[in-house]
This record gives sequence, structure tokens and C-alpha cells, in this order.
Amino acid sequence: MEVAALTRLMQLQGIRRVRVISGDAAWCLEQAQRWQQQLAGEWIWVSDEAPQGASITCTPAAARNLLGREFQHAVFDAHRGFHAEAFAALAGTLRAGGWLQLIVPPWQHWPERPDSDSLRWSEQPAAIPTPHFIHHLQRSLSCHECLLHRQDSPWPQPAWPSRPAWHCQAPQQQQAILSQLLALPPAVAVLTAPRGRGKSALAGMLAQQRRCIITAPAKVATDVLTSFAGEAFQFMAPDALLAAEAVTADWLIVDEAAAIPAPLLAQLVSRFPHVLLVTTVQGYEGTGRGFMLKFCASLPHVHYFTLDEPLRWARHDPLEALLNSSLLFSEPLPLVARADWQCVPLDRHDWQRQPALMISLYQLLTSAHYRTSPLDLRRMMDAPGMHFIALHHQHQVAGALWLVEEGGLDAELATQIWAGRRRPRGNLVAQSLAAHGDSPQAATLRSLRISRIAVEASLRQQGLGSCLLDAARQAANGIDFLSVSFGFTPALWCFWQQNGFELVRIGSHLEASSGCYTAMALLPLTPCAVEMTQRASQRLRRDWSLLRAEINIELEMTTVNEPEFSEADWREAAGFAFALRPFEVSLPALTRLLAQSSMPLPALRARITQRRSVNDIVAALGLAGAKGAIRAWRQETASALYQCDTARAEEWQRRLEALQ
Repeated sequence: MEVAALTRLMQLQGIRRVRVISGDAAWCLEQAQRWQQQLAGEWIWVSDEAPQGASITCTPAAARNLLGREFQHAVFDAHRGFHAEAFAALAGTLRAGGWLQLIVPPWQHWPERPDSDSLRWSEQPAAIPTPHFIHHLQRSLSCHECLLHRQDSPWPQPAWPSRPAWHCQAPQQQQAILSQLLALPPAVAVLTAPRGRGKSALAGMLAQQRRCIITAPAKVATDVLTSFAGEAFQFMAPDALLAAEAVTADWLIVDEAAAIPAPLLAQLVSRFPHVLLVTTVQGYEGTGRGFMLKFCASLPHVHYFTLDEPLRWARHDPLEALLNSSLLFSEPLPLVARADWQCVPLDRHDWQRQPALMISLYQLLTSAHYRTSPLDLRRMMDAPGMHFIALHHQHQVAGALWLVEEGGLDAELATQIWAGRRRPRGNLVAQSLAAHGDSPQAATLRSLRISRIAVEASLRQQGLGSCLLDAARQAANGIDFLSVSFGFTPALWCFWQQNGFELVRIGSHLEASSGCYTAMALLPLTPCAVEMTQRASQRLRRDWSLLRAEINIELEMTTVNEPEFSEADWREAAGFAFALRPFEVSLPALTRLLAQSSMPLPALRARITQRRSVNDIVAALGLAGAKGAIRAWRQETASALYQCDTARAEEWQRRLEALQ
């Protein structure tokens, strides 16, 4: 069947398909352009280098901006690299009867070709091949009614099943749920749906009939909701909504609620009699179901609604089936209650050896962590240094642990990281302890960072998380310590503390993703790591009386009262004065330096003693903005050190300037 007739049939059936074009870049481009000339309708090219004459183009990195837009056909250029989130976002924009042309390298050599997308997630200096993901993708492309046109072989004739004509049932489902929402007493309603089901449209319909305030992580992502709400659309950003003294409305609508930090969301929910939380359960940005179930478990009077009828394409659409298969968007199967779960260590090669087990492990992580996304899937499949532990029976996974190798850097590089002059890719906790925690040794030791830990919701509070950590300890051959970075809450810290972790650092700024301060904790496994952890913990306890004014958390900590300017303070203050150590990191040492200095030091005293804002200090002292304030603080710190001990200050300045 010729392409135009096939496309008309797809329109009648309400489906979309993928055409894979595999070969040399120039040949693939020619084939894609031929189809574009034959098929009417709006085309979009997603490519880092779209061809001349393409009317609508978008780079993979900007594909998030396609949210809320619609196109008839698309070309996705993956010849250099496969940006999984961009592919999923693009697929969500295509209407029934649409083709997504996927340009890829020669089929046989594709798994061994370096993939430029790996530069985003592999923490390697150059692009690497990604054979596990590409083999998995090739299997999916071969199973979901895709046309495969290869430069090196004849084009096969498709033999696809017949389908009935499409009759969209989504509006009826929307209206039924809208009627139930309008009849609800004061309560929290949770509306979940995969992409393309019309959940934002339904929220807009509610706004037309009730006085609603609408909030979301970003206003730019509310275009669909805006179009359905019309003149009734009234938006306030989450922080502005909380800062407002008096806001009256019948309903609060929170679009993409799973992307708002839980502490912020809890405050928002408490302020309105009716709340509608809307979130996606499948998509390129991760999943929201596990997060919303966990968040809503503590709320009274919660009503759950689900939209599952597609709005812009038919059920069993081949393109959606391909996405669910290739990016593992489908939900895990319910677990059967058991008492004989076993922990088994795994690595990225198990995607080939035990694919069903690895898929179950990934699905558990996506259900428990709302920000787990296709980028994480690509990292888990092919990035070096990834390790996993599954608590499972056969292919049923009750618990999952994802660990990432860190450290092993040479001492010179670790010192430059401490001085603020280098920040190579990767090594999140190891580098942070060197750069912010005065522990350059952390970057030289070998460690495993816990990236994710998850237990199936129905099996929590039974010690399974601790079992996973015990298994990690036993499997950590040649590793000096385990580390974890987490958004601090008393409950989370209690879990890590009960499992032997020692708190060594707390960040001074709230993280946008969690609404919490970032905490880092270590579990030392070797004598040198025990000594380093004790030093880092001692430093935190010593500084805590000064840090707690900046960090608003509930934390009981035995503080160490050492007010004198110590050798460790000399090192910290010198790193700030003569290198590029951050001001917030050096604040406790600088506070003790000020206490024993008789010099005026107006910029430092204004910030530390008088607690004046940077803008205030800049205006009062005539400095050149925030950078001018930093320069003044460094210069004054150097002056105070020279007054304290000239010879020692000269030695530190010489040593640190030699690192440049």
C-alpha cells in the first residue's frame, strides 16, 4: 500500500506509527525528505542540525518546549545519539494518522557506535557506545508495527492486523469525572493519567465552573489548561501563593503536582477546602504515581480518579505501545505476598543476562521515585560504574538499590577540587565532601553512592530497606565507604542513622527538587574511611551552633564547643582567601577568625556579625556587585590571616597559588 493510502487508513483507525530509516546520514536524510514531500500536514524536525527548508525545528535539548503543541508528522534524528526524553516528548505531540520518522545509524553497527547522548549521563569525557539500550530499543522497534527501511537490505512489506474505525470515548470519560468532582464535599481529589488523556483539559473545565486558583511548577506548562479554562484562568506560582496573606477560592488546582516538593505541596493543600492534584503517571519526565500515593497516604478524605482513554489517538496505538516498551513506561505487576525474598547483586550487563529482572527493578524505582526518568534508564543500562541489588523472588522485585561508583581520584586533583579550582564530572558526594566539607581524601578513596533505594509500597516498614543495605555492605569488596545524599527530613535521617550512617554535611540552601536541605551521610567500611568520617562528623558538630541559624531543620546533634581559631580553621580560611573555596562553606571558620581579630574588616563583619544582606553591603561600601563583595571578603580574610601569623599566611598563599 502506498504511503498516502496507508496514512489515510491510520487516520481512520486513530493510530500513529514509526518509520525507522537506518543507514548513512545523507541517505537517511534523503529518505525522510521524500516522505515529507509526499505527506500533507504540519511537520516538525527534532535534530541538532535540521536540514535547510524545514519549517518547524527543535533541538532535542529543547523538546520540553513542545508540551501542549500538536503536529501531524515528525522526524527525529538519532543518528548521532538517542535523546530518550525528547523522543517521548515528541511522540506525545503527534495526532492520529501521524508518522514519526526515526533516523538511526546502520542497523548492524548501531549498538557499537558512540552515542553523543551519553555525554549527558555517563560522566565520561567522550561519547561511549550504549549497546544494552540500543539492543533493547531494536527489539522494541521490531515488535510494534514499525516500518524498518535499511540502506543495506530490501524494504519488507508490512503485514499488520486489521483494526476497527476509531471512535474516541475520552470526552465521555472526562465529563463523568467532572460531574463527580463538582459533587465532592471538601476533600483532596487526585487525578492521574498517562500523557494524551486530557487531564489538563479536565482541570480547565473545572476552573470554568468553580472559582479556582491554578498553580504548577512552571506556568509555561499550563497552556492546555489555560485554553480550556478561558477567562476563568487564574494562576499563581506555588511560592507566591504561600506568601499571599489572603487568597480565596473554591478550589486549588495543582497541575503536575508530583513535580512540586512534598513540604510545599502539604502547605498548599492545607489552605483550601477543595484541592485537585493533577499529575502524569507516565512520561519523559518520570512518573508520579508512587509519589502521589505516598504523599496522599497521610491526608484525610482523598478521592482518586484516573483518565485512561486516549484523547488524540486510539487505544493500542502502535507508537504509544513502542514508547511503553522501549522506555519501560508500563506499570509493574502487583506483587504476590511472600516471606522468601532474596537479595542478589546485579550490574549493567544483567540487562542482557536477566532482562526481565532488570525491567522489574527499574519499574519499582519509577513507581517510588517520581523523578526517575528515561535518562536514568539510559544511565542504568550503559554507564560505567553502575551497581544494583534486587530483593526479589524469580522476577518479582520487592526492593531495589542503585549504587554508583565514586572516588579513586589522584591526590593532586582532589586538592584542586578542595581549592575550588577543578570540578570534573561525576563523583557527586565524593567531590562535595572535598569541595564543601574539607575532606579531599573522600575523592581519593573508593566509594559507592546510593543513588536510589525503594521498597514496594505494600511491603514498607518491614525492614526490607535495611536488608538491601546489609547486602550492599557485604557486596562492597574493595570499597572504603558507602555514601548517600538525600533531602533531609527527620524520618529519613532516622532510617539512615539506624543503618549505621554518620551525618557529615548539610547544605545551606533548600533544594528546588525536594524542598529540603541536602544532607550527606557516610557508612565507613575501612579504617581510613572511619578516620575520615570521624573528622567530617566532628567538623559538622563543631560548626553546627553557627550553621543552625542558616539551616532550619529539626536535628538533635551533640555540639562540640571549640571557639578558638584552630589548625583546621587556618586551612579553611586560607582556602577562602587564597583559592576559591565558597563563602558559605568557610563561614564557621571565618566567624571564629573575626572573633579573635582586632582589625576593622568592614565587609566581613557586616555579613557575619551584623548579618546584613549582600545588596546592603554592596551599597554601603560601594562594591561592584556580588562579585565585588566576594573579592572584598577574600581580601579582608587574607589581611586577618597575615595579622594573625605572617609566616604561616605566606606559606599558605604560596602553596595555594601553586595549584593554579
